[in-house]
Amino acid sequence: MDIHIKRIYENVDPSDGKRILVDRLWSRGISKENAHLDLWLKEVAPSTELRKWFHAATPDHWGEFKQRYLDELETNLAVKELHEIASKHKVTLLYSAKDLENNHAIILKEYLLNNKLK
Repeated sequence: MDIHIKRIYENVDPSDGKRILVDRLWSRGISKENAHLDLWLKEVAPSTELRKWFHAATPDHWGEFKQRYLDELETNLAVKELHEIASKHKVTLLYSAKDLENNHAIILKEYLLNNKLK
């Protein structure tokens, strides 16, 4: 699988492949036309409850957030759809978080690459 991640605010590039927004909420300051999305798969993002918990937590809660999100992905039906797309096409998972090292798109990419879904 050829999976990349980048912030939705970065320039669109033809090498992005299928551009898939994986945030539950629409990114501020980006019009739908300028996003150049192939798909907005908000169902694959962390649950509203988990997202709110993480934003209220201190930075040292990253490990717990990661484990909780991985637990959610195990029962998330949208993951199968994303896995199927990523199996056939180059994809770029788009997210809006400012933190480039601790965001759910990193976890999602790792999950897709390390799990064989049926």
